[in-house]
Amino acid sequence: MQTLTLNNGVEMPALGLGVFQTPPDETIAAVSAALELGYRHIDTAAAYGNEREVGQALRDSGVPRDEVFVETKIWISDYGYDETLHGFDKSAAKLGLDRIDLLILHQALPSDFDKTVAAYRALEKLLADGKVRAIGVSNFMVDHLSALLDATDVVPAVNQLEVHPYFQQRAVLDFDTAHGILNQAWSPIGGITFYPGYGEDRRSVLQDPAVTRIAEAHAKSPAQVLLRWGIQQGRSVIPKSTKRHRIAENIDIFDFTLAADELSALDALETGRRGGPEPENVTLADYGRAIPEA
Repeated sequence: MQTLTLNNGVEMPALGLGVFQTPPDETIAAVSAALELGYRHIDTAAAYGNEREVGQALRDSGVPRDEVFVETKIWISDYGYDETLHGFDKSAAKLGLDRIDLLILHQALPSDFDKTVAAYRALEKLLADGKVRAIGVSNFMVDHLSALLDATDVVPAVNQLEVHPYFQQRAVLDFDTAHGILNQAWSPIGGITFYPGYGEDRRSVLQDPAVTRIAEAHAKSPAQVLLRWGIQQGRSVIPKSTKRHRIAENIDIFDFTLAADELSALDALETGRRGGPEPENVTLADYGRAIPEA
C-alpha cells in the first residue's frame, strides 16, 4: 500500500475505505472485508451514524490497532471549543479508541465562522494532548482556509474535498498544496454524479467514453482508472462500497500507471458542477442535527 506523509510527519495510507451512507448494519461487513483485503485506512464521521460499527469491525478483525489509520469528522452541530472536545469524546467512545489518527471538521460554517475557529482550536488542543495524531478539515474553500490559517496555529494536515474528473476544484487543490495541506478526495470515482440528487441530466463519470477507453487500454475497470488518476496526482482517495468484489477491485490499483496523455484526457473532463452541498450554504438551520451520545 502506498503511503502519504502528512505535514506533521504522520504516515497515512493513500487509499482508504469510506463509509458515507453505509447503513450501520452493513458497516461491519464492509469494514471487515476491507481489512481482510489489505485496507489499512478507514474514513468515517460522526454524522454517518456508523462509528460504533467501524470500531466493532476493527476489534473483530484481529489487525493490530497501530496498523490501521482511522479518520473521523466532527459535525457542525458540535462546533465550538467545549462542544468539539465533547464531540471527540463521543466519537472516540463509539469507535472504542483512546486515540484517533486523523480528526477533521466536516464542513466550514460560514454563517458562524467564529464557531468554526473555536472548533478547530479544540482540535489543536486534542493534537497537543496526544489524543489525535493529525487534524484537518473537509469541504473548506480557499476563503475558509485563508481565514482559518490567519486565526489558528496548526496548518491542517488534510482537506477532504469532492474531487473526480467532472469536478476537480483545482483552485482549492492548488491552495492546499501551496500550504502543505494534503488533498483527500471523497467521491473519487464520481459516485455522486449518478445519485438522483445530481439532477435530471445526471451522467456517470464511470461511463464517460474517455474513461472507458483508458480502462480498456489497461484491462482495468473505470473505477480503478479514476482512483489511479487521483493517486498519481498525489491525492488520498477514499472510495466507498459495501460490495466485497468492489472493495477488492478498488484497492487493486498499484500495478499500472496512467500515461501523461491519459491523465490530461481525464483532466479535460471538468464540468465545474458540484455534486455535494455548496459550502457557502451550509448552516446550522439547514444542516444541523444532534449527534447522539456514546
